Amino acid sequence: MNDDAPDTQYKTLRGLTRGLDLLRVLNAVEHGRASIADLSSGTGLHRATVRRLLETFIADGYVRRSESDDRYQLTLKVRELSEGFTDVEWISKISTPIMGELMQKVVWPSDLSTLSGDAMIIRETTHRFSPLSFHRSMVGRRLPILLTASGRAYFAFCGDDEREQIVQMLRSQDDEQGRLAADARFTANLVKRVRADGFSSNEGDWATEKKVGAIALPVISQGRVVACLNIIYLSRALSTKDAVRKYGSALQEAVTKITNQMDASQHD
Repeated sequence: MNDDAPDTQYKTLRGLTRGLDLLRVLNAVEHGRASIADLSSGTGLHRATVRRLLETFIADGYVRRSESDDRYQLTLKVRELSEGFTDVEWISKISTPIMGELMQKVVWPSDLSTLSGDAMIIRETTHRFSPLSFHRSMVGRRLPILLTASGRAYFAFCGDDEREQIVQMLRSQDDEQGRLAADARFTANLVKRVRADGFSSNEGDWATEKKVGAIALPVISQGRVVACLNIIYLSRALSTKDAVRKYGSALQEAVTKITNQMDASQHD
């Protein structure tokens, strides 16, 4: 018998599981801040266990404690747990302060998203900080390409070959998006309209978010669409026309800043 053979019967590490549960609960709590009592209730763990886990995360830089109210919140370091430092993370790093400036001007939340297979995935958001936000835990959420403003912006402004590849992928889906992708007239008109308007929009077209409206612009660097930036609002509060009139210039300014900083960084 080979004593060096790996043991395939591994036991689960309860401490690791509890730690991940704690991070998930802390990520989802309202306003992104929670007390030990809140986290104990949310995870079902004893308060002493929660405290030990929090102290470990603080020591490693993933959590910080507010001195003013003794509540805990995640730090940006937790993003390292989702994936390594890639171009996508670099884009998010550049966009974060610019998106913060945008939120100060428009108040409504924004998302920066990139293409990920057959959907747009949110890489950065201001939902956590906007007083008008109606969602939590948006980073990592997948958005349908043909039914959301961000997806439509990407679809309309990406290259012809890439757009055709997207269409072929979406056509295999047995859902509303698949049916739309199979309609050549719809996709052609969508591209034509978005390019003519200079922006894309969504007025409750996504069944999952019927009350949500949005406008979006592509972030184009080195001749290709690398991301899309939107402004999200309740459709009953704003029409697309009003959103563009009130916030279109601020959104364009934010996109221009992101693009300029990306281009400058790539030439450093």
